[in-house]
Amino acid sequence: EVQLVESGGGLVQPGGSLRLSCAASGFTFRIYAMRWVRQAPGKGLEWVSGITSGGGSAYYADSVKGRATISRDNQKNTLYLQLNSLKTEDTAMYYCAKDPYAYFSSVNGYTHRGQGTQVTVSS
Repeated sequence: EVQLVESGGGLVQPGGSLRLSCAASGFTFRIYAMRWVRQAPGKGLEWVSGITSGGGSAYYADSVKGRATISRDNQKNTLYLQLNSLKTEDTAMYYCAKDPYAYFSSVNGYTHRGQGTQVTVSS
């Protein structure tokens, strides 16, 4: 059974930083691309960032480009998202998700998603 467990969210002031983690199990983590998506209150799911299976290529939505860094540790079966210079509009539930292929494309969608970790940016 695929399991994705996010952690690292919290309340942070504008301009602050957070590092989100996602522990993966139940599948061969190293052969799949992974992604982070988020859902703000009253809005739909938004793709945030994606990374190829080996970690060699990373992709970012315009809304977080320059402020986010996605990475993965295939030895630890863990996905990360470093968020810097946080803005109030970054407030959302953040989910990690497993892609269907080794390569990443934002249009591929995902096969499984975790329960999420809440990020709240407020002064």
